[in-house]
Amino acid sequence: MDKPFAITLDPGSSLANHTGSWRTFRPEYVDRLPPCNVACPAGENIQAWLFHAESGDYEAAWRSLVENNPLPAIMGRVCYHPCEGGCNRQHVDAAVGINSVERFLGDEANKQGWKFAPPAVATGKRVLVVGSGPAGLSAAYHLTRMGHKAVIHEAAPLAGGMMRFGIPKYRLPREVLDAEIKRLVEFGVEIQLQTKVSDVQQALQDGFDAVFLGVGAHIAKRAYIPAGDANKVLDAVAVLRGMEDHDAPMLGRKVVVYGGGNTAIDVARTAKRLGAEEAIIVYRRTRDKMPAHDFEVEEALQEGISIKWLSTIKEAGESDIMVEKMALDDKGFPQPTGEFERIEADSVVLALGQDADLALLENVPGLVVEGGMIQVDGGMMTGHPGVFAGGDMAGSERTVTVAVGHGKKAARAIDAWLRGAAYAPAEKHEVATIERMNPWYYSDAPKTMRPVLDIIRRQSTFEEVLGGLDENNALFEARRCMSCGNCFECDNCYGVCPDNAVIKLGPGKRFRFNFDYCKGCGICATECPCGAIRMVAEEN
Repeated sequence: MDKPFAITLDPGSSLANHTGSWRTFRPEYVDRLPPCNVACPAGENIQAWLFHAESGDYEAAWRSLVENNPLPAIMGRVCYHPCEGGCNRQHVDAAVGINSVERFLGDEANKQGWKFAPPAVATGKRVLVVGSGPAGLSAAYHLTRMGHKAVIHEAAPLAGGMMRFGIPKYRLPREVLDAEIKRLVEFGVEIQLQTKVSDVQQALQDGFDAVFLGVGAHIAKRAYIPAGDANKVLDAVAVLRGMEDHDAPMLGRKVVVYGGGNTAIDVARTAKRLGAEEAIIVYRRTRDKMPAHDFEVEEALQEGISIKWLSTIKEAGESDIMVEKMALDDKGFPQPTGEFERIEADSVVLALGQDADLALLENVPGLVVEGGMIQVDGGMMTGHPGVFAGGDMAGSERTVTVAVGHGKKAARAIDAWLRGAAYAPAEKHEVATIERMNPWYYSDAPKTMRPVLDIIRRQSTFEEVLGGLDENNALFEARRCMSCGNCFECDNCYGVCPDNAVIKLGPGKRFRFNFDYCKGCGICATECPCGAIRMVAEEN
């Protein structure tokens, strides 16, 4: 009996006609930028540290995280996680709980006593950092990593800036803040407390090679409200700062807070915990225009805080206030109606925003201040050579995360400037959008929700409201990451290729294409779950 034709061929002869010669497009592996990384103001490589976390190597995950952010236990509590707003997983079920895993890693580091890796060899350069808030701490950390000596001058008796004096303990326990700062000091960051800088130019003449200004917005904005002598009108910054003293501020049984930002929410919730029977927020616009984050508003409402929308305070009497109701005009702006009502109030707290103290910048040539903020270039340098700025005094979005990002960016620019070079950020890859992915390849995995303190204890104590994940659900949450835009060696391309043109290179080494046999059919790119393959025109 004759043998089948294929078997009669000499070994290797079937490979003579390489099918790759038919190709007009060829596949190539790419690394695209995950949208979570894009959305992070601190510039964290989120996907990289999630990769370690999902394998259970939490120390490696923490070390990857702190390459960009030295305060993960803090950020895991106070960051408003814009990364999760960019997460492609939200198009499948719900965004990965990135902030929850970050907090777990930060807490695990504090529990295990992990230390930062040793810094680079000392350069002999000294940099003055003004302010020990998130921008200052971040800048000092990154400068120390690069081998420079960073010295923080802090006017207050305790370090932490507005993280300590502007964020209540129920959101950021002070033992967490202290642990993160202690690690920085042990790393080599020098903090001199109760040391106010009044002359930046003098600092440059006192042995410092550069200056980073990270002064927080400590000065409360005021509004003129006619008030009786007996009425207690306070500002929100003073109230929150007073919570760090031994004697908490006396606000009374009925407290009115005037404003609509996160600080207004914090003060109202603090008043409730101090024993106020009523805490009312008066805000001149509607909820959809309120600058406070929606989840914080919701938490406040759960705790019994009242909010009077479309209202403004016209007068404060001895034991009450007069509120005028507002109405939206045809352009959506609130206008007075002439309707008034009186509300009982033992104290009125103004939460109308804050400004940074710019007095130390007087007589510094070249500095430009607009709208209460220092103008800086792409490397965070001011108009005066060697003077850099970040955080509240150099940005309109005043959050801990933005400040940490400013500190890192400024540190890199300062390092370049000290070396006589110009700071040039690395080019970024194209973003891995959901359209480039195949989400149906990922199994269903509901988001893990963090535990929340019960309402009764939230209204009467300063215990932390939002709990953390344990090791099991932190691992589960990390594994929900879809590795957007970056190959995670799922073997899909290897399995679907009709020409066996995909070659496995071994664990952690990904794959390569054998273009002798790849016809350029594009099935690999079409079926790649994470969008890590693209088709490009074949060169002639």
